Amino acid sequence: MNNKTFNGIKFVIEVNFYISVIVLLMGSLLSGIDGYSLFEFNEDLYGALDNNLRMIMFYLAMTELVVLTFCYARKAYHLMIPVGFFLILMIGSMEFYGDINSIAIDENFPWFFLYTGASHILFGVFAGIPRNGTNAANGSSA
Repeated sequence: MNNKTFNGIKFVIEVNFYISVIVLLMGSLLSGIDGYSLFEFNEDLYGALDNNLRMIMFYLAMTELVVLTFCYARKAYHLMIPVGFFLILMIGSMEFYGDINSIAIDENFPWFFLYTGASHILFGVFAGIPRNGTNAANGSSA
């Protein structure tokens, strides 16, 4: 693969990552507002369960901001790889939450977590590779 193609792919992955962060933050924060939420929250929720999923999404947004700030401050972008895996694991967590509480979970949640998780993983993998075209195998520049 030539240098321009690789740099183009890396650029697209970076832009996609930033879009996924915006989707994650906005999707999570807007979950607390009924008319603007990306997700449908089950009407069967009552009592203590009433806002649990909404609070989980709010905490997810806050956690994303903290992790993102840390990664940029330390220039440790590879840490987005485990963040992506944990986002993908949230698919199973949401399904488990729905099964335990006998409630239906919005079918958009798995796609939301799959997209944001995969974007984080790809960004973490590609962020460690320099964009300037340095060839790590022989130490030369293209």
